[in-house]
Amino acid sequence: MPLKFGHESLTEVTCVRVRLRVTDLRGVTVDGWGETPLSVQWSWPGGRPFAPRLEAMIECCRRLARAWVDFPGEGHAFDLGHEFLEGVLPGLWSDLNRTLSQTDAGAMPWLAVLICNSAFDLALHDACGRLLNRPIYGTYTQEFLKRDLSEILIPNADQAGSFQGKFPADFLQPQPSPTLAAWHLIGGLDPLDEGELSGNEPTDGHPVLLADWIRRDGLTCLKVKLRGNDAAWDYDRMVQVGRIGRAGGVEHYSADFNCTVRDPAYVCEILDHLERDEPELFSSLLYVEQPFPYELVEHPIDVRAVSRRKPLFLDESAHDWRLVRLGLELGWTGVALKTCKTQTGALLSACWARAHGMQLMVQDLTNPMLAQISHCLLAAHVGTIRGVETNAMQFYPSASEPEAVVHPGLYRRQAGRVDLGTISGPGFGYRLEEICRALPPPIVEF
Repeated sequence: MPLKFGHESLTEVTCVRVRLRVTDLRGVTVDGWGETPLSVQWSWPGGRPFAPRLEAMIECCRRLARAWVDFPGEGHAFDLGHEFLEGVLPGLWSDLNRTLSQTDAGAMPWLAVLICNSAFDLALHDACGRLLNRPIYGTYTQEFLKRDLSEILIPNADQAGSFQGKFPADFLQPQPSPTLAAWHLIGGLDPLDEGELSGNEPTDGHPVLLADWIRRDGLTCLKVKLRGNDAAWDYDRMVQVGRIGRAGGVEHYSADFNCTVRDPAYVCEILDHLERDEPELFSSLLYVEQPFPYELVEHPIDVRAVSRRKPLFLDESAHDWRLVRLGLELGWTGVALKTCKTQTGALLSACWARAHGMQLMVQDLTNPMLAQISHCLLAAHVGTIRGVETNAMQFYPSASEPEAVVHPGLYRRQAGRVDLGTISGPGFGYRLEEICRALPPPIVEF
């Protein structure tokens, strides 16, 4: 099925997989791996043609490969990832956009640059864990990091000193759950009942209608993509989903307006309508996700009217902890983390948000293959409002077949959950040597 969100639809995806080789002071060398889909439509929306935007992101990956090889840092992946984010990536972005400004792609947004860099950053964290022969989440401690969080993060005035002597591990779950509730994504083009079928739906053995997905996967959590510019459609869509979900035993819902709303009153009116006429559905609505534009600095909307009604989560706007801080000032109450904004950046945002009482969620980028593993590990370790959004098995289930042989519970939702129990070993615990995937030749190698 095509995935519609905002003003664009996704019908194909290109993933970047990075192998990053690191050497420690003993001369020991290991390879780390990272992967992410280059989601052009999500990270770089707009009216320009798709192909030039995709090629620009691939070119960004080529330049990043050279920049990482030339990066002279020493230390833990968390420290090095932060140094690269702050000291190298902005200049690379600026240089790239000088070139792109003369092309059909136009200037690349920071979010798209973060996606490209995330595969390299993930590979660095994986390599670090492999060098230390530990799962990477067991290394975000004082034992391995050269500075505490107070040297990076700036708290609000009422939280002064909250990062002194603190390390990422202090804000992570000491015993993460081996299984997570799985959120199913209902895209804007997904048919809900037989009356919406066109006859052109895929016949690949996987469900098409929502009720069949609920039944097959035992779903209990549904995320609903809305338009944000058609209140009647958005309200009716939530009600339709709620009625189907109620019949199937669904317990929780979230509403994603995909950055198309300009006035909080739009969201408030829909929420008030639900509370008045669909109180059971309103009670089951766990949170609202990113109704307002990506650019939080350019659009500093006071959103307290919405967050008084339901928890309100930053997603596209939460590029880093500084924007999370601004979001809290504007009335946002939660943060949706994504590994595609880099593992390093996601951890920093999680720590800042936790220290200031904000709730967390981990949202999908429709992560297939290796990207699914680091994605679910983040959700398990940061502690979310509930489970993890995971939808690659809806939109391109066959893409992850080799990985699913080793990690079946991660690529097929059962009883409404995904199972992380097969992840083991150092780094991200991919068990890569057991996964029989034939990779294409590298697009660049140094």
